[in-house]
Amino acid sequence: MSTAQKPRILVVDDASFLRTVLKDILINQGIASEVYEAGDGMMAVDSYKKFKPDIVTMDVNMPKMDGVQALREIMKIDPKAKVIMVTAVEQKYIVQDAMKLGARDYVVKPFDRSNVGLVFGKVMRSR
Repeated sequence: MSTAQKPRILVVDDASFLRTVLKDILINQGIASEVYEAGDGMMAVDSYKKFKPDIVTMDVNMPKMDGVQALREIMKIDPKAKVIMVTAVEQKYIVQDAMKLGARDYVVKPFDRSNVGLVFGKVMRSR
């Protein structure tokens, strides 16, 4: 995949370690052309406006503004936004609500590298 075809991705998580892990997966698997980071939901909304990423990964639990609230705000800005929720296994019920609000898919922490690639491939192909 050429850089022109690779999406720009905004990784949102309050844990810098998890942002780094996901960023490494996205770069090492050749999924992303650029990766931006945000540490909470408020930063996510601001970064979405600033960078206009092709895809956002959104952690569910964060301070200041949680992932579902940030998803709502991003969907107001861009109803066609491609957001992938990031959740722990026990939070899957929250992801169901997020999908109703417009999230395209989800990945579970700890990250399964092959699953991350599959989810991003599916979301990139979606319209």
